[in-house]
Amino acid sequence: MTATSLMTEPKPVEEAPIDKDWWRGAVIYQIYPRSYQDQNGDGVGDLVGITSRLDYVADLGVDAIWLSPVFTSPMKDFGYDVSDYRGIDPIFGTLEDFDRLVQKAHSLGLKVIIDQVISHSSDKHPWFAESRQSRTNPRADWYVWADPRPDGTPPNNWLSIFGGSAWQWDSRRMQYYLHNFLVSQPDLNFHNRDVQDALLADMRFWLERGVDGFRLDTVNFYFCSLGLESNPVVKPEDFNASTAPAVNPYNFQEHLYDKSRPENLDFLKRLRALMDEYPGKTTVGEIGDSQHQLEVMAQYTSGDERLHMAYTFDYLGGVFSAAHFHKSIAATEAAAPDGWICLAFSNHDVVRHVSRWAAHGQEAAFTRLAATLLMTMRGSVCLYQGEELGLKEAELAFEDLVDPYGIEFWPQFKGRDGCRTPMVWQAHSANGAFSTANRTWLPVPAEHLLHAVDTQDGIDGSVLEFYRALLRFRKAHPALAKGSIMLLDAPGNLLAFEREFEGDSLLCVFNMGEAAATFPLPAGMAPRDAGCPGVTTSPTAGGIALEPFSAYIGLL
Repeated sequence: MTATSLMTEPKPVEEAPIDKDWWRGAVIYQIYPRSYQDQNGDGVGDLVGITSRLDYVADLGVDAIWLSPVFTSPMKDFGYDVSDYRGIDPIFGTLEDFDRLVQKAHSLGLKVIIDQVISHSSDKHPWFAESRQSRTNPRADWYVWADPRPDGTPPNNWLSIFGGSAWQWDSRRMQYYLHNFLVSQPDLNFHNRDVQDALLADMRFWLERGVDGFRLDTVNFYFCSLGLESNPVVKPEDFNASTAPAVNPYNFQEHLYDKSRPENLDFLKRLRALMDEYPGKTTVGEIGDSQHQLEVMAQYTSGDERLHMAYTFDYLGGVFSAAHFHKSIAATEAAAPDGWICLAFSNHDVVRHVSRWAAHGQEAAFTRLAATLLMTMRGSVCLYQGEELGLKEAELAFEDLVDPYGIEFWPQFKGRDGCRTPMVWQAHSANGAFSTANRTWLPVPAEHLLHAVDTQDGIDGSVLEFYRALLRFRKAHPALAKGSIMLLDAPGNLLAFEREFEGDSLLCVFNMGEAAATFPLPAGMAPRDAGCPGVTTSPTAGGIALEPFSAYIGLL
């Protein structure tokens, strides 16, 4: 017998089966790249910096990260104006830096979702540079162009979310082009099949590089009406300022013709077909439509032919009350019983929810209550960087603003800079250890330093440790990730519901008011402690007594 004969072929390593539904009930941590970690000292966050902090994100206990745009861009809207859908802007790094980030994230068990901004491009994109040259060039119809009215005015009354008309005159073509946002963000013409093909090819590029999904910016803005009809005036009873601030005249129109068009459904089928070529990939769409958002969400997420999930502005605005949440949950379940929502209280576009909702001053209790509510509602969850620290909206001086939206509507609307300030890692380091630069792209608020990661890491009772414990609790209960939800009758400012999945059943009760209250237990219900962090209340014969801004989670 020889030594060679004793050798055996190594057994192939069996790869774990792909969980195609990992996104259902997942917790996604949103990173705003400009503000997470600056590694090269220029005052702006970058991909290498994000990679260096992924251990912190994984330790938090989330399932995935969502990166706001890092594509090549002139940065008029800070990356939401893309000039190359396959390039990384040098301010963030290189494609190789991106690949290393994905590799590190995957090694830590984190999925990677990237922002895909395809309703419009930058006016610096080569497609638009060619399109605007003439009415006959190969890409002449790649953007939404229209002739003026006989008097030279725009073709209709459509408005830009960022202020003024949604139409901009171009002297070369002697036509107007559509821009739902900045003048420098011309809208792509999705009625042109070649445009769809090009955008889907760009998305395939990133799927091939290993990304796990896309967050689709303004997903309901892809198509406008070919007839270019003017929008009607919104009825007073339908006025809703959830898509745009109340001072923005954009709210005065019912947006029937400039977005949420039925033609979008066929394109979303094409997009889903692409995604299905890559098992385990996902999509989450942002739906900005204050008048029809539940209807649109149902259309976009029901079944398995369009988006996997979508989020609306129901909880990114509105009021923090049991009545509002009860109504929104009921409406969502009725409109899209087989759809899937992605829940978020804060993101890079809205005032941080602690500042938005905690006007009563009981911020410590409120922060924990809001986190517990977010983690127990039905849907997937998006957490926005710094939310796990309990950060409030930063108050910035006008001269520090860089957001064109805030500059346009100042001071009644201060824009989005207050929620985009740099992450704070160390309380006593320059710039909170975000950057070594003398000046960062937005200032680091002194108040935020009091809540830096190093002041909370490992500290019992801190907001950070509360979030970590809450995420562990969520993972331990399948009902919270994938279960059904049944609303219960509750008095006053109490919200109550049951979550259930394959025998895992939980009773969730929230006192969303400033006064103590009691939830009367339904006949025959006898919940017991579920071990949820921060919950100390126990049921008695008279029901469940809850202090202001507290929660009870019990096993059924």
